[in-house]
Amino acid sequence: MLESSFGVNFFLKTPWKKGDHLRFVYLRITVDGISRETSTKRKWSDERWNQKIERAVGTKEDAKSLNHFLDSLIVGLNNFKNKLSNNYESITALKLIEYIQGKSFQKAKVLEEFQKHNDEMLALVTTGDFAKGTHERYVTARSHVEEFIQFQYNRDDYEFRELNYSFVTDYEFYLKTIRRCSNNTTLKYIANFKKIVLRAIAKDIIPKDPFILFKSKNE
Repeated sequence: MLESSFGVNFFLKTPWKKGDHLRFVYLRITVDGISRETSTKRKWSDERWNQKIERAVGTKEDAKSLNHFLDSLIVGLNNFKNKLSNNYESITALKLIEYIQGKSFQKAKVLEEFQKHNDEMLALVTTGDFAKGTHERYVTARSHVEEFIQFQYNRDDYEFRELNYSFVTDYEFYLKTIRRCSNNTTLKYIANFKKIVLRAIAKDIIPKDPFILFKSKNE
């Protein structure tokens, strides 16, 4: 799912100490109304900054150097954004900010984690901790998620960090229309999927509040 709106802004962060004109230059990225910001780790005087053009002013070499650096960030962002788009990956403000920060991130996949859960559950069926029918329901639930990802995104799997509220609502719509599940059955499959998300959060795979994803579900 590609972004429908994208914006990049540079601004000077207000210092803690009043009267200090030297401030950190910050970068704010906004994708589909969601913003994230980070420091560029460069400092600049607010007396030599034009917020309308979001660049340093003047003809001195230090101003030219800063502006060249900020321009290079924009070029890098656009290249990374195009790479995500070409790979049919979702574009989020968080991903772009982490790119700027040079962070590596886990690429844990939904179906992979779902399968691990189901394999563990199957092992516990033999010990009597779970009923065979419960395991079979989760096998079916994983199958539905897999078919949905292929149908909606034409992909073999989906990264946990890409999950958002639209994924859940689109999945619910898919279950009710394409799979023709009843409302109660749909809610059960949503609950199965929610358990996998909670499991991923418990394993620190994704630092995200699951209730943001499932905020309209009456479970």
